[in-house]
Amino acid sequence: MRILSGMRPTGSLHIGHLFGALQSWVDLQEKGHECFYFVADWHALTTHYNETGEIVKNSIELVKSYLAVGIDPEKSTIFIQSEIKEHAELTLLFSMFVSVSRLERVPTYKEIKQQLSERDLSNAGFLIYPVLQAADILIYLAEGVPVGEDQVYHIELTREIARRFNYLYEEVFPEPEPVLSKVPKLLGTDGRKMSKSYGNTIPLISNEQELRKMIMPMITDPARKRRTDPGNPEKCPVWDYHKAFGISEEDAEWVKDGCTNAKIGCVDCKKLLLKNMREKLEPIWERYNSLSDGFVRDVIVEGNRKARNVAKETMQKVKNAMKLDYDLLK
Repeated sequence: MRILSGMRPTGSLHIGHLFGALQSWVDLQEKGHECFYFVADWHALTTHYNETGEIVKNSIELVKSYLAVGIDPEKSTIFIQSEIKEHAELTLLFSMFVSVSRLERVPTYKEIKQQLSERDLSNAGFLIYPVLQAADILIYLAEGVPVGEDQVYHIELTREIARRFNYLYEEVFPEPEPVLSKVPKLLGTDGRKMSKSYGNTIPLISNEQELRKMIMPMITDPARKRRTDPGNPEKCPVWDYHKAFGISEEDAEWVKDGCTNAKIGCVDCKKLLLKNMREKLEPIWERYNSLSDGFVRDVIVEGNRKARNVAKETMQKVKNAMKLDYDLLK
């Protein structure tokens, strides 16, 4: 199956990105699927069009993070969205038959406007970003798109656009399916939803000292005001981190018994969590720090080349289907 997914370069990744997307991307790659993973820099412009100074730098850092978590450029194609101009061309063609009222009914359209009320989101680019997203997917004739449940609606709109194009012209596009994976619930260090705007995220790329500073003050079960108070792991954000980072059965029993019967303190529990987090994250940090700028550049250039070749082939099929091929003039 051909897989397509991407992330916006709006800043450093946190561990929520690892479990919410990147880990799934690596699994799909290792299962032998044909994977295309990109940096969605044009999507970043829909909400940050007046803050472009860091986009190129953030895009390169994002590719480094892809490589650090295990995305293999020998197995997957890693590329930059804006370097493949066919994304924009296909978006324009799709926009000719997607109505404004249909785009205004996209659930996340109003939700994001409310969440980012401090930003001016009256621009046309923000309105049509689901069309750009559809073009991102369909330009590679992708059959599967790894997404969270909140993005399933966008995949359905992409399927609608594919059906509409195939009906109006010729059969060119498959109808991609969402690829869902079980994502662990990880709250921020203050017990609220993990969000950069709250300042409660744990960066994916860090070090042991910084990790300790973030984990040790983490909010735990509010019932445990003192060490002698019994608690409930199921009501503690730290317990969700334990499950995400692979706690053993023996250690899980130690935590549950120690917490519910006040045999251990929250500090003891967090020390165990730190050990397991280091085991998973240190190899990522080491790979990230070992990547040279030249290697990352070569990965991007080669990935762009591969992606561009596929996109050009698709656009030729689109032009043939729409009877817009002017090759006869050459």
